[in-house]
Amino acid sequence: MKRLHQSPTDPEFIQNPYAFYDRARAEGDLFFWEDYALPMAVSFRAVNALLRDRRFGREPVKPRQFPDHLAPFYAVEAHSMLELEAPRHTRLRKLVLRAFTSRRIAALGPEIEALTHELIDAFPDSEFDLLPAFATRIPVIIICRLLGVPEDRADDLLRWSNAMVSMYQARRTRAIEDDAIAATEAFVAFMRDYVDERRGDPRDDLITELIQAEEEGEKLSADELISTCILLLNAGHEATVHAMAIAVKTLLEQEVPTEALSPDAIDATIEETLRFDPPLHMFTRHVYEDTTLYGHEFKRGDEIGLLLGAANRDPDMWDDPNAFDSARRIKPNTAFGAGAHFCIGAPLARLELKYALPILFDRCPNLSISEPPKYGNVYHFHGLERLIVRV
Repeated sequence: MKRLHQSPTDPEFIQNPYAFYDRARAEGDLFFWEDYALPMAVSFRAVNALLRDRRFGREPVKPRQFPDHLAPFYAVEAHSMLELEAPRHTRLRKLVLRAFTSRRIAALGPEIEALTHELIDAFPDSEFDLLPAFATRIPVIIICRLLGVPEDRADDLLRWSNAMVSMYQARRTRAIEDDAIAATEAFVAFMRDYVDERRGDPRDDLITELIQAEEEGEKLSADELISTCILLLNAGHEATVHAMAIAVKTLLEQEVPTEALSPDAIDATIEETLRFDPPLHMFTRHVYEDTTLYGHEFKRGDEIGLLLGAANRDPDMWDDPNAFDSARRIKPNTAFGAGAHFCIGAPLARLELKYALPILFDRCPNLSISEPPKYGNVYHFHGLERLIVRV
């Protein structure tokens, strides 16, 4: 297995990781990333297979070791279905899917449409950052409505969420950890108080569904309820914010014709933006049994990284993968994962893109980028730090 060095916080890599991915993929399905001290799956066939292979999973074989000051964060993680495997993952996912039905998601379409128009109405005449004005607001407000969390707390939830997900980033420092712990404690306190308040005020939302499941004895503990709400609020907007901003950037830079956002073409265009520049680039898996794959011997307890961003640019899967083609035939890509941990919120994210993008480009036909877009130092996420535009 080829061993390669590449700092995930290197400024050049942050702005364009794909050149490194191409170099790594040229060595085969797997390579060893020295900076992470982990083997990495880099081809589409390997990433897709390992996402689905039940011999690999999110839950560590041995209990996770961490310093005492991180205990509040990992107390939440201990009940997060993102970090669990069957049977706990299966049980929690089944409960959450009650709220993420296709009917309920589709019913959000008119709300997304109205919100999009409302945000565009507030655009300034001078240049501005599209992230806080548009790309951030849609996902966080919609997930608040779906869960039943007050929208007037959206800014707090966004701040807490951003601090918590920084724990997954390569740039993590003690200061970032301290901010994440403070955010975790504030988030847990808010959710615990809010859930207690809502027990006597049931509504048609996910929090009510989870409260009822807890009260009906479906083995949902109060800690699982709190962790699940936090996970959904974090995951329910983080990737979609990145996907929304990157999609706008890509469509503008590639000078994609407006016909690509028509009802007949929009689905293919959205999938191509997700394939071309996805919002999450790496996910890790733990090995549950000794096995040999792609010429490498894995031992129980090992860990491997799956490079989603690299898989989506594999020339064995797509012709000319480094080119953006809004008319490209839709094929499965790894932007939202695959298998048992496939992103529950993927249909909602796609719906938000499907409604928001056509409205944005229809109402702002002269939308243009005012300064070079800059990606943030947030790997293994991949998202813009700012997107300065003019309408």
